[in-house]
Amino acid sequence: MVNDEYWMRQALLLAKQAEQEGEVPVGAVIVLDNALIGAGWNQPISQNDPTAHAEIVALRSACLQQQNYRLPESTMYITLEPCVMCAGAIIHARIKRLVYATTEPKTGAAGSGFDVFNQPRLNHQVQCEHGVLAAECSELLKAFFRSKR
Repeated sequence: MVNDEYWMRQALLLAKQAEQEGEVPVGAVIVLDNALIGAGWNQPISQNDPTAHAEIVALRSACLQQQNYRLPESTMYITLEPCVMCAGAIIHARIKRLVYATTEPKTGAAGSGFDVFNQPRLNHQVQCEHGVLAAECSELLKAFFRSKR
C-alpha cells in the first residue's frame, strides 16, 4: 500500500538538503511499487543549470535507474507544486500520479497558476493530488525566503 505521508517526508528531507546548499528548499522522490527509484532536490544555482529543479533531477535519476525514459505506474512526491517546465517533463515521463505538498500561486502548473495537467488535448493524463504535509513544506519555504530578506 502506498504511504503518501512517508514518501512526502522523504521529499521533505531532500528539500532540507537543498536549503543547506543555499538552494530553494524543494525536494522530490519517485516511487514505483512502494520502492524509491529516483530522488532529487533543487540544484539550479550549484549546477549553473536552470533546468536542475528537484523534479527534473529526480526524473533523471529514476530514468537512469529504470533504464527507460518513461516511468509508467510511478508516483512522484514533491514538496512544492511543479512549474510549467517540470509539469511538461512529468507528462513526457508518463508519471501516473503526482502528489505535491503545497501550492505555488504564481508559477504552479497543477492548477494554481496554470493547469497543465488537465489539458484534454494531451495524450497522457497525470493524477494530481496535493496537501500532504502542506504546512511543514510551506513553512520551510517561508522560513527560507524570510532569511533571504
